Amino acid sequence: MRASTASLLVLGAALSAQGMPASADTLREALAAAYRNNPTLAAARANQRATDEGVAIQRSAGRPNVSANGQYLEFVKQASDSFINPDRAVNGQLNLGVPIYQGGAVRNGIRGAVARVEAGRADLRGAESDIFTQTVAAYMDVLRAEALVGLQANQVDVLAVNAEATSDRFEIGDLTRTDVAQSEARLALARGNLRTAQANLIAARETYAQLTGLAADDLEPPPPLPGFPASVDEAVAIALEQNPDLIGARGRARAAGFDTRVAGAGRLPRVSVITGGTYNNYLGSLDGIGAGGAAVSVPQSNNALQVGVQLNVPLFQGGLPAAQRRQAQAREGAALETVIAAERLVIAQVRSAWGNWQAASAVIASAQTAVDAAALSLEGVRAENSIGNRTILDTLNAEQELLQARTELVTARRNAYVAGFQLLAAMGRAEARDLGLVDEGLLYDPVVNYDRVSGKWFDFDDDPAPVVTTTSTATVPAATSEVRGGAAGALDGPGDESRAGPG
Repeated sequence: MRASTASLLVLGAALSAQGMPASADTLREALAAAYRNNPTLAAARANQRATDEGVAIQRSAGRPNVSANGQYLEFVKQASDSFINPDRAVNGQLNLGVPIYQGGAVRNGIRGAVARVEAGRADLRGAESDIFTQTVAAYMDVLRAEALVGLQANQVDVLAVNAEATSDRFEIGDLTRTDVAQSEARLALARGNLRTAQANLIAARETYAQLTGLAADDLEPPPPLPGFPASVDEAVAIALEQNPDLIGARGRARAAGFDTRVAGAGRLPRVSVITGGTYNNYLGSLDGIGAGGAAVSVPQSNNALQVGVQLNVPLFQGGLPAAQRRQAQAREGAALETVIAAERLVIAQVRSAWGNWQAASAVIASAQTAVDAAALSLEGVRAENSIGNRTILDTLNAEQELLQARTELVTARRNAYVAGFQLLAAMGRAEARDLGLVDEGLLYDPVVNYDRVSGKWFDFDDDPAPVVTTTSTATVPAATSEVRGGAAGALDGPGDESRAGPG
């Protein structure tokens, strides 16, 4: 199944090294652009890098801790009964602590952080899948809008010819003023529908640019979607194993379980090895007073070193550890319930997408039949009208029925393709690896950053200041309602693209 799905959209080599084109003409190029240049996806990757740091933070609690402090003192006034009266002093202290046992807090904290990293990776997969699903929907929306503009423009041309012919026939007394009014009314309505379709096309193209950062120009029909399961039950079974949202919920539930253990460690003993050294220097200002008040020479500096084991046994903390553990248990229970909620949602998404795909596929067949029948009916009505057996209204109605049938066919093809991709996404098979991005060297691997940061020790090992990695769409030309080439027929023509839906 994964091998067949991987053949869904193998990205073109033109995007691997030379950068993204100014516009994407194929669905595979659009998905590559969204993968590389979508700010929502880039933000999700940055958030995952932040989650990676949780492991290093938890590990730091079990590592040695070294601190130093120093001070310089000027003794402005000495005690009257002191036998040692320095004028100034410099003091320094160095301390080292090595945790030996923390009640399991460090160990379980690290396990919880690792579980959250794994859950975050699943969330990142889900974010990729969501962006790809939105991109596919936007791509298909542009194709549908272009097709509808083409249909509405053709309808305006047809009705304009009809209105002119009706007016000519009225002039010679062959038709009535009512016939002329009916033709003019349909023409005015068609022009209004064309304006609406053009506005919808502009909106669809702008949504596409928002997701991909590219202009939508001359989009080609999408490739077929292979790799579909044989039944909805098979799709659900795959989704329960591979859906990233469900995997992420399970990971967060595991992390919550470790958090409960960490909270319980607050009432257990803690053991550390400690050592420290001190150094004092009176900078030659120390005078001692001996017998009879005579000044004596004393050392001007001294130092000391201590080594030991520190044991901290909590006896009573006002109920704080128990409250923290109960709180963690409640959150763990909430996380476990969230897993069931995510599972229910995934099942509903798979079954709904399956139903939508089946329904849209059936509509395609019926709409194609309706188009063929409506075209034949219109031809017959026009012929009968020419000999006076049909009225102008009959012809106008037949033309409207054909337009409606073609509109339904275009919409059904769009809906079938989007529902099919949504089904793959719910099954966990519409992500970067599935779409062939790895073959082009574009794959973002979150493990690389985790391996880089999880074992770092140095306190000043910072990353460079963050910079924006995606581009603004302010430089992308504003979308127009112009339809160029054969785009209007991408979802409406009778060729192979009519079978571009799933299966």
